[in-house]
Amino acid sequence: MKKKLAKTKCTVKLRKSEYRKEWYLILESYPVFTNGSDKPQRIIETLNRIITTPVWDKTRTARTLSDGTSTFKPKRDLNGIIQCKSNLDQEACIYADGVRMLRQKEYDNADLYTEKEAELEEMQQLQQTDFITYLQNVTISKHRNSSDSILVNWNRVVELLKIFTGGKPLLFSQINMGKAEEIRYFMLSAPCGGNKEGIVSRNTAATYFSIFKAGLKQAFIDGYFSVDISAKIKGIQEQESRREHLTVEELNLLAETPCDRPILKRAALFSALTGLRHCDIQKLKWAEIQKNGDNYRLNFTQQKTKGVEYMPISEQAYSLCGDPRKPDQPVFEDLPDPSWISVPLKRWIESAGITRKITFHCFRHTYATLQLAGGTDIYTVSKMLGHTNVKTTQIYAKVVDEKKQKAVNIIKLKMNTDRIL
Repeated sequence: MKKKLAKTKCTVKLRKSEYRKEWYLILESYPVFTNGSDKPQRIIETLNRIITTPVWDKTRTARTLSDGTSTFKPKRDLNGIIQCKSNLDQEACIYADGVRMLRQKEYDNADLYTEKEAELEEMQQLQQTDFITYLQNVTISKHRNSSDSILVNWNRVVELLKIFTGGKPLLFSQINMGKAEEIRYFMLSAPCGGNKEGIVSRNTAATYFSIFKAGLKQAFIDGYFSVDISAKIKGIQEQESRREHLTVEELNLLAETPCDRPILKRAALFSALTGLRHCDIQKLKWAEIQKNGDNYRLNFTQQKTKGVEYMPISEQAYSLCGDPRKPDQPVFEDLPDPSWISVPLKRWIESAGITRKITFHCFRHTYATLQLAGGTDIYTVSKMLGHTNVKTTQIYAKVVDEKKQKAVNIIKLKMNTDRIL
């Protein structure tokens, strides 16, 4: 919390006696705020010192009287001390300035103490706030426009933290390095959500724990922590997962194999030819397909990253879209959600004689792997996939390298090396 300081200023001034040619030394403090009032006050303190020989600064008018004559402000030295002709008066002014410095320090310290006291009080109140509720509010406020997959993960972390605490609040005052380590180990053995059984994979646990850390980071920004505890917490190292993909021969085999859900077949092959995710294919509208001369391209917004993409597509990919319809109509209308795809997809894959486990997302992996294997540079493939970081694309490059290594040992000759050499 940032509180505006009062910035009280103390000044030694002169007050003219009504009966004699002498001046009282007084101390004026302004603005001064008292408890229970927001209205500034001006405090006058008499110093019991009188001077008779002040030196006037003729360049600084104090006021102009009704008869036209002017009074002037007292002359001060570089330290602000009023100057006098007599040594006795000068000592009185030096004494007055000493009192001024004392009062000024008191006001300054009171200002700072009040500020620190308010900060400590607010921090104590924040420390009694439930982090789980805070994270839930952050999910709503920060990710209202995020993709469904991001929202699902953030909401899942909220649910897992409730499981971790047994339904009790997780106060900010309870969160330290030790508690974060407990949560880290919990995430590694957290139960799967939905209808799935068992525990989450290590990579899923890494994602969940990174969301927990992101929540701590935001809490530090919002003033719930005095130090950035998230920067000190070690994350969960992800395992490199294998990206299953299809060969060109297998794609051709699938293209010739009937599917009891034709829309699923068209969408899957479209993904293999363009690299689009299921969510992007499902949301794709005819208005987002543009023709430039003899070529076609997509102009759409990725559902996952919210990035605007301009992607050229092949004639074959366009042919899978079917007959053009109204601009606001989906290209792949009635394409089932991911939860309803696995069963018909499995039937189609198995009927083509492919025994490996292939998901819809594998068609996107297929596009990336075949592009790299065909010689397309990794940066172009990264852009075509809509990756925000080329490191994500490098995973597919490793698959290609594995295949190259296997290809080295395919050609074997029956020969005696000693005779040849």
